[in-house]
Amino acid sequence: MRAAQIEELGRPPVVTGKEPPAAAGGYVLVEVLAAPITPLDLLCASGTSYFGRPAAPYVPGVQGVGHADGRTVWFPTSAGMAPGDGSMAAVAAVPEADLVELPAGADPVAVAAAGLSAVAAYLGLTWRGELAAGEQVVVLGAGGVVGQAAVQVARAAGARRVVAAARSEAAQQRARDAGADAVVALDTDDHVELADRLAEACDGPADLVLDPLFGAPAAAAARVLRPGGRLVNLGGSAGETSPIDSSTLRSRSLRLLGYTNNELSPERRADAIRTVADAVARGALAVAHERVPLEQAPSAWERQAAGGAAGRIVLTP
Repeated sequence: MRAAQIEELGRPPVVTGKEPPAAAGGYVLVEVLAAPITPLDLLCASGTSYFGRPAAPYVPGVQGVGHADGRTVWFPTSAGMAPGDGSMAAVAAVPEADLVELPAGADPVAVAAAGLSAVAAYLGLTWRGELAAGEQVVVLGAGGVVGQAAVQVARAAGARRVVAAARSEAAQQRARDAGADAVVALDTDDHVELADRLAEACDGPADLVLDPLFGAPAAAAARVLRPGGRLVNLGGSAGETSPIDSSTLRSRSLRLLGYTNNELSPERRADAIRTVADAVARGALAVAHERVPLEQAPSAWERQAAGGAAGRIVLTP
């Protein structure tokens, strides 16, 4: 079978021939239809992730969509986090218990593009952030997959206003396309200036911030929260530390909450995937993505890593 394989950490995968995996001990074979290139894939293959350096060679891909025993399914893998191969191949071996059957009519590529990023947006807002109808939400990094999904999830959950923030003009346009009421440019690291921009875009104090960035944007967003407001952090792409000041936290009794998909139970993750897939199938959730043949995995990997893609790249074996 054909597979994209990481042969050297820190380098793009190469496409090569590989023996198909065997199904044994509760595993089933999945004919892969769609395998997204995610930030976690890039991080693991860099050899610098908190999971440690994976043993190369290995097939990356921490999630995918495919056919198994007549069903269209979403599936996770631990590729790059533990020994074993992932989804960027013609066939993947996956524990039967990890398969999530998708609703009829769900586009495999669209579901794969949303995938666990949309799960993070959905559960970060509703479960961790306790979003209630009528609240005002700020979504940082709203041009990314998590951010695009969060804008749509917040709207569907009854938020009265969704303010998005993104760095590039293209990212800002993706946030508008997702349905944001207002979009703020994150083109400075001056968190006081960013706070002023967010305050101007908001209709009064915000109730909830979804933050995949941290750094200066998180410090700015904290300043526009109401007393008792919540900030849910699920990433640090703008900085592993943030200049959030103690007086802002204390004077407003703010809640700073962490979120990671890695802490989800298999049952909660499966329920969230079904919710996301159903929304995709109904046309209620869509994120910008590119469909790229597996044979072009090396160049696609480099474009995704460099931020040169028009959204989430999904490989189609």
